[in-house]
This record gives sequence, structure tokens and C-alpha cells, in this order.
Amino acid sequence: QVQLMESGGGLVQAGGSLRLSCAVSGSELKINVMGWYRQAPGKQRELVATITSGGSTIYAGSVKGRFTISRDNAKNTVYLQMNSLKSEDTSVYYCNVKGYNWAGPVDSWGKGTLVTVSS
Repeated sequence: QVQLMESGGGLVQAGGSLRLSCAVSGSELKINVMGWYRQAPGKQRELVATITSGGSTIYAGSVKGRFTISRDNAKNTVYLQMNSLKSEDTSVYYCNVKGYNWAGPVDSWGKGTLVTVSS
């Protein structure tokens, strides 16, 4: 079973910063892609950023230049540094991992962490 533990959400003023973390655990787990998605009330879940095991990254246009995704492969942990936060960044942020383990392909989600940006 794959478990994802997110942390770092909270309330911040516009222009401020937050850092999200997601620690992943699981038996014989090989992670290929780690990522962050977000879902605001009444909207669909959208990609924020992803990072491969080799360090290649993809960012949503709305966060490029403000957010930075990184990962520690030894700790199976992915981070999202969010700077210059805007009110429109207010969402529940979800961690996602894709890879495989002894049972087959893995595509798992965390429970989400709320980020609220006040203007």
C-alpha cells in the first residue's frame, strides 16, 4: 500500500511564501513522477507541477516563475516552494505519485492540504 503524507499548507497573505512537502512510503516502491495538483472550490483539479526521477519538470503557466518543485529521491519526498502567492492560488493542493511496486502500476494521491491566500 502506498501512503502519501502532505504538510505545509496554511493561511498566508498575498505576496507571501509557503513550502509544501509530501512524503511517500510503500513497500518495494519505484517512483517515476511526483507532482502537485490543486483544486479550487467549484473547479476541476489542475496540474501545478511535476518532476521526474531524473529531475525534469513541468509547470502550469499560471505558476511558472513563482513556484519551484523539487524532490529528494532518497527520502521519497517531493516539495513545492510557492513564492509571490496570489489570491487565485487559494486551493486544496494534492500530491501525486506515479510509478510501480510489487503489485503493479502505482498512481496514488494524498488527501490534500489547504492553502489560503488572503488579499
